[in-house]
Amino acid sequence: MRKKQFKTESKKMLDMMINSIYTHDEIFLRELISNASDAIDKRSYRALTDESIRLPNGAYEIRLAADAGARTLTVSDNGCGMTAEELEQNLGTIARSGSLDFKRATAEDATAADLIGQFGVGFYAAFMVSDRVTVVTRAVGEETGHRWVSEGAEGYSIEECGRDEPGTTVELHLKADTDDAQYARFLESYTLRGLVKKYSDYIRWPIRMEVSRHKLKEGTGVEGKEPEYEDVVEDETFNSMVPLWHRSPREVKPEEYDAFYRDMFYDYEGAARVLHSHVEGTVEYEMLLFIPKHAPFDYYTRDHEKGLRLYSNGVMIMEKCADLLPDYFSFVRGLVDSGDFTLNISREVLQHDAQLKLIAKTVEKKIKNDLAKMMEEDRSAYEAFFKEFGLQLKFGVYADFGAHRELLQDLLLFGTASGKTVSLKEYVSAMPEGQKNIYYACGESRDAAAMLPQTAAVQAKGWDVLLLTDDVDEFALQVLQQYDEKPFADVCGENLDLSTEEEKAALRQKNEDEKELLDFLRETLAGEVSAVRFTNTLGEHPVCLSNEGSLSPGMQRILQKMPGAGDIPKAQLALEINMNHPIAETLQKAYAEDREAAVRDIKILYAQARLISGLTVEDPTGLARLVCSLMTGEAE
Repeated sequence: MRKKQFKTESKKMLDMMINSIYTHDEIFLRELISNASDAIDKRSYRALTDESIRLPNGAYEIRLAADAGARTLTVSDNGCGMTAEELEQNLGTIARSGSLDFKRATAEDATAADLIGQFGVGFYAAFMVSDRVTVVTRAVGEETGHRWVSEGAEGYSIEECGRDEPGTTVELHLKADTDDAQYARFLESYTLRGLVKKYSDYIRWPIRMEVSRHKLKEGTGVEGKEPEYEDVVEDETFNSMVPLWHRSPREVKPEEYDAFYRDMFYDYEGAARVLHSHVEGTVEYEMLLFIPKHAPFDYYTRDHEKGLRLYSNGVMIMEKCADLLPDYFSFVRGLVDSGDFTLNISREVLQHDAQLKLIAKTVEKKIKNDLAKMMEEDRSAYEAFFKEFGLQLKFGVYADFGAHRELLQDLLLFGTASGKTVSLKEYVSAMPEGQKNIYYACGESRDAAAMLPQTAAVQAKGWDVLLLTDDVDEFALQVLQQYDEKPFADVCGENLDLSTEEEKAALRQKNEDEKELLDFLRETLAGEVSAVRFTNTLGEHPVCLSNEGSLSPGMQRILQKMPGAGDIPKAQLALEINMNHPIAETLQKAYAEDREAAVRDIKILYAQARLISGLTVEDPTGLARLVCSLMTGEAE
């Protein structure tokens, strides 16, 4: 037996294969199982035309075995096996893939198995966890087997050996444990079971292992008999084999989707919606998506990671592929499986992103259409969904300078002053003749926004008002600008136009007549408001604050809370006084007879206006003194 060097003649190359390609050492099991699956696929395909190598139904299998004493883990299959020449070619030459050769040779045959391997490097992941790898194999049609042994970059040896049946056994002698790496965990059945479930649950062949269990002895523990226990060894199949998503949606029962979702994503209840489809085209793939009923506890935090599970022929290659989901649909869970992915050498990410972009576009369209369908067919369920995830959709409208606003605008819901919850389409459809704008009011709560004097003024015209309570709402509507050619209008905006021409003329005259008073009041509130004026649209309300310009106080407050906000411009406010309220006459009289009283009164009115608008009063103690002086008739 002569030791040979790897044909790359590069220890550095093999070292890179072992230590640099894969992210996690546990990947080695996925790679060895995938190779074993490919070997069985090849034998199964060849058996279609060669009865002599066919095994009975159910006889094909991949088997795991662990020996803690010897510190070895074996992965065996009864697939096609390898000849000495194939051992030399496939294991002695780094990056030579027998599976890839098979794929090319059978490319025109529709019955050929869709193999997993492509690069011929996955096998070397075994050296991430082991210091010696032994491969014992016998090819179908051969009478003898061969043994391949390597301890890594120093080379390998091949010798003839006995093996009863065709197939391959890969034996790993695990490295010694260190403080940083506990390789012995790969000898524990529950660890192996977990890795199979995670990465190889949908390999088409059974992955089995003999597992020791401590069980109640039969016939004991019943009818007064003392329970007795015994250790038994049972053969357990670790993988599910047939992916749920490979079945026709018509064949899958709702409870099966429910159980699958709960098990895969650890949710305590089923999903609100299931999207299951097979897509053909430039890239052929299957998708199984779930829209949850509730947000996970960390959803609106930086710790949340979006992404769909990515499978290639049933083998998980990425647990969370973020590129498949836009941020505004990051609540969706599920998976995509395709044999057409162009994988990179580690099989953990894609070599090219064109395929992902194509799939992501379809995924986005599917989700959007299903949410729209949900809103139309099951409104109560959609409103429950929107309560959990609507904020994310609003952020999607605002993000990327409104690039996604047309996609998302019809999915938004808003509360209204009339007590309804409506979409923008429903609001516009219900607009009475003569209403030109979509009105909205901002507040800390729906009640606060509904009680604004300006909201009441708009409602008095017979028009409804959208109530905005989330921080992002006002930003989102400013990005939208309009819906169905109807512009959005802030009820607290400076351009709120609710008066007739005659009322406007009377108001202009009032403001001109009282210009001296208004200038005095504005100077008294210097630095607080940019203007003081009379208005005639407040009904029974004495005062209100309106915005001067596009920056509202709410937007200013939100911007100031953002990290690294720096100097944020101050929202410009105007104090509007109801010309038809008795307070107008009181101010005029105080200005003419007692300027100190006028100062006191306007400060109290301004504080009231701030409170009505949901703003804080910067000097509540001073306000209390002013109110007390008014009540007692004493000067402050």
